[in-house]
Amino acid sequence: MSKTSMSQRDVVVTGIGLVSCAGEGIAAHLEAFTAASPKAVDIERFAPYPVHPAPALVLDGQIPKKSDQRQMEAWQRLGVYAAGLALESAGVKQDTAFKAAMHLVVACGGGERDTAVDGAILTGLRDAADPGAYLNEHLQNDLRPTLFLAQLSNLLAGNIAIVHGVTGASRTFMGEEASGVDALRNAQSRIASGQIDTMLVGGSYSAERPDVLVVHEMGGYLHKGDFLPVFERAEDGEAGFILGSAAAFLMLEAAETAVARGAKTFARLLPVESDRPRREPGSVGRSLSALWDRAGAKPDAVISGATGVRAITAEEGAALAELAPGVPVTALGDLSGHSLEVTAPFGAALGAALISEGRAREIAVTTVGHRRGEGVVRLSALS
Repeated sequence: MSKTSMSQRDVVVTGIGLVSCAGEGIAAHLEAFTAASPKAVDIERFAPYPVHPAPALVLDGQIPKKSDQRQMEAWQRLGVYAAGLALESAGVKQDTAFKAAMHLVVACGGGERDTAVDGAILTGLRDAADPGAYLNEHLQNDLRPTLFLAQLSNLLAGNIAIVHGVTGASRTFMGEEASGVDALRNAQSRIASGQIDTMLVGGSYSAERPDVLVVHEMGGYLHKGDFLPVFERAEDGEAGFILGSAAAFLMLEAAETAVARGAKTFARLLPVESDRPRREPGSVGRSLSALWDRAGAKPDAVISGATGVRAITAEEGAALAELAPGVPVTALGDLSGHSLEVTAPFGAALGAALISEGRAREIAVTTVGHRRGEGVVRLSALS
């Protein structure tokens, strides 16, 4: 490695933690990538909306205290578990001093709502003499303060600090798919510029929640019925995404830091490009093309975070055919479902694992938000 200034430092991936319907860990997800189909789809529990469920995890392996497990919601348990896998993969799980100096960047949404309370309030609201007064009274009295606290997005970072001892500064990004892109962009740029040497970055998402299904169905974003590959959904008239419970974390380091401690490196993470233009016909293709050029992407494989939502998925498919002709494109949604904030970190972690296995020299990960926001993440072999 020869760099002329701290602002040009190489950033490498030294740890990977993955959890999804494919299972846990790197090997399970490389197997799913080879199969190019989801390992689990639940079409019954939330019919007519299929979901890709979380795998059965032995939580004690990464969250040893039962009290910690109990106080977390599902999305937090998934994230803390994946973060532990990443630290283990990086060989620093037991290095207290190393973890204490490590910074953390998390992309996630909020926690679950109490759907029983929500349903009771909505039912009572129909016949209330004064709907406004009724709503105020029951929102104040029926919702538990502890439930609100459990919904706070930055609790994932807090629980990672408590369970794993990652106690450097932390940042939490919210904003659906774009937040995952920006979490990676922030982490990569801070290490490259010399502000920090090591960062843990990622996120988690629980799809098995009636409240999120209702929200996305109200927007017309959900696929219905049996599983269909992402890029085939628009052709079948059932365009939309299938949500997937998933978590992904990467440990990023300055290359010289990784070399100094003798760490295994999976891949190099190049500067991350992101954009948020106003959505209109053609805007997705134009945005991806601009980001692709800025990133200097010349991949021999593409991992697409395409949602399956009709117009934008068609635009992304057309753009990729033009930007990377003949390059194989794998839809992440076909392997693990759509996991919103986790999409970009998950794609980057999987891409790094593929490069480490020698299956590609360079991989581009694309993210097109179902409402807004595009990103291109580029990973490459070290030499």
